[in-house]
Amino acid sequence: MSYVDLPTPKELVPKILEALSAAKDNGKIKKGVNEATKAIERKTAQLVVVAEDVSPAEIVVHIPMLCKEKGIPYAFVPTRKELGSAVGIPVGTSAVAVENPGGASEAVHDLVKKLPKSK
Repeated sequence: MSYVDLPTPKELVPKILEALSAAKDNGKIKKGVNEATKAIERKTAQLVVVAEDVSPAEIVVHIPMLCKEKGIPYAFVPTRKELGSAVGIPVGTSAVAVENPGGASEAVHDLVKKLPKSK
């Protein structure tokens, strides 16, 4: 069972990680599946990023569906480790939600335009 329904183009992955890294400094980011899920449900998330190597998949399988339901853009990066590093934590994380991109606002908006759209 794969939860990656819209594969993120490989050339966007470094840009996504850079934007997350910039947003963590002066923006507001929710780290982890529970925090990201709450941000999606409250519609405070502007962008959600999920790792592709989460096991078991049941941990994050609800996130893409919830994002579609709430109209929130989402993307995937290859590993939890990359995602954790991008948001400044020493361990991997399965999901991250950007609530306020801060200084990375332009980068986040550009990324959202380039992400594949769900049907």
